[in-house]
Amino acid sequence: MMHPDTSVKWINASKGIGVIATSFIPKGTITWVQDELDILFHPEKAEKLNPYTAELFEKFSFRNNKGEYILCWDIAKYVNHSFRSNCLSTGYNFEVAIRDIQVGEELTDDYGYLNLTEAFVPEDEGTERKIVKPDDITVYYADWDAILEPIFPEILKQKQALLTLLPKDVLQEIHQVSAGQKKMLSTKNLYYDPSLIGF
Repeated sequence: MMHPDTSVKWINASKGIGVIATSFIPKGTITWVQDELDILFHPEKAEKLNPYTAELFEKFSFRNNKGEYILCWDIAKYVNHSFRSNCLSTGYNFEVAIRDIQVGEELTDDYGYLNLTEAFVPEDEGTERKIVKPDDITVYYADWDAILEPIFPEILKQKQALLTLLPKDVLQEIHQVSAGQKKMLSTKNLYYDPSLIGF
């Protein structure tokens, strides 16, 4: 589920629709949580989709570390990519704002951790990275972890509209990581390796 203080807006011809903040979203705010309404597709089911449907499915879904496809039921599926994203996914099936997001600002993700099936060339932002690749997690997980680790204490400081969607064990782990009692689950755990998992 996407944070309630968001809405969709036309961004530009290159990106299409995106998700923007309708209120100030401070750093450390949970911006998305995978919930019961998100639709899970086994790869075998995805392979049987009509070609036209499959094209849309590929555009709006992502894969978890089991190779299962997740199709978000709400506006979360319209969140666009950025190599300078203001949100990052954690290893706990939720995303968090890694810096303050202003009213009207677009919420963005790094598609590198979505286990894409093929490389993707996004809008050029002037960054060193130009292509999102299916195995980006194996290359950039340490960078993402370094950004996320100091964010965890901020999670406990912010008003969290989506907190009740988190399982109790995840909430407990957020507290433990924030207190330095446990190491944060690495974003490397988001990676799906087709050669190791039998799909």
